[in-house]
This record gives sequence, C-alpha cells and structure tokens, in this order.
Amino acid sequence: MLTLCGFAASNYYNKVKFALLEKGVPFQEETAWVGQTDADCTPLGKVPYIKTEQGPLCESAVIMEYIEQKYPQIPLLPADPYAAAKVRELVTFLELHLELVARNLYPQAFFGGKVSDSAKEKTAAQLEKNVKAFASLAKFSPFVAGDTLTLADCAAVVHLPLVSGATKIVYGRDFLADLPVRDYLKRMGERPALAQVNADRKTNTELMLSRLKAKG
Repeated sequence: MLTLCGFAASNYYNKVKFALLEKGVPFQEETAWVGQTDADCTPLGKVPYIKTEQGPLCESAVIMEYIEQKYPQIPLLPADPYAAAKVRELVTFLELHLELVARNLYPQAFFGGKVSDSAKEKTAAQLEKNVKAFASLAKFSPFVAGDTLTLADCAAVVHLPLVSGATKIVYGRDFLADLPVRDYLKRMGERPALAQVNADRKTNTELMLSRLKAKG
C-alpha cells in the first residue's frame, strides 16, 4: 500500500492527501516532521514524500503526476492535452506566484515573528500583480479550472486559505477578497475528502505549535 509521509499541518502534504482521497486510492500515513525525515526518501528533507512498492518519491508535483498516472480511474487531469496544460498552468500560478510569495509573510502571520516593512511592501506589490494575473485564469465555475475537479483544486484548497489569512493578518485586508474564494472554499469544504483533510490539519497544527513552543 502507498504510504504518504510528512505531517498534516503542511499544505503540500494536504494537497497530495486530498488527491488520494478524491481518487479513492488506498494509502496509509506516516508522520515525519521536518528534521526527522528519511534521507533515502527525501534527500532535501522536504515533505511530503511517498513510499511505493517500487521505491520512494519526493516533491509534491512529481507525486501528483505519479498518482494521476498510476491510478487513472478517477482522473484529476483532462484527457485533452491543452486542457491538461491549462490545469498545470493554474497549479503553477497557485504555488509559485501566490503561495510562495505569500510565504514571506508567514513568520509574522502565523508564528509570532516579524517581517520588515520593506519586505512587506515588496511582497504586497508582487501579490497584487500576481493575484490579478491569477484572476484572469481561474474560473471558479464551480471548480478552479471549470466544471470538473482537477489538480488545480487540490492546490487551491490548501494554498488559497494561507494566502488569504496571511494577507488579512499582516495587511489588515484579504488580497483575495475580490475573487469568489470564500464561497469556493465553503463549497469545497463540504466534500468529505476536504472535510477530513481540514480536520486532520487542525489537529496536527495544534500539535506542531505545541512542539515548537516546547522547543522555544
């Protein structure tokens, strides 16, 4: 059986977990905190990674492609090459141009740290630009890429709440407020797979913060 390794407070772990649940793939979970990962499975110590009967795989994008090809019975990518590329395009925008940029704010937004004014100014300008670009691509009708659940939704449901929350905390306003993100996340949260992911994330986040507090 496939084993998903990492921890449920991680958005990238949850991206893979949501896909597995939606596709109905049998899997088990193995907790691996940062600093306690298997170097033979993830040389950079990143999560998530998976263990398969053929060997390990790391990097969430690679894992998602593997799952999609290995378990095609409930596809999360369109069969049409162009439509599939548009889904990957959305995933790239979500991860590289939204979440990765917003990550600069996480120390202050979520972990009690401080972000310099210059860093906040630079991040705000980049996010404003990137959110506008993402808005021109996303459909939310009712899913991010259109009328079918895809890999873009697997990324959106775990990344958009972080971008929304971080900007609201740091800047006092939600940079995604002009998009139908709130209704989308509420709708998606009614899916049993995401409800499970969110419940596990909440529990694991509390555990992670208590661990960090104990170390600090």
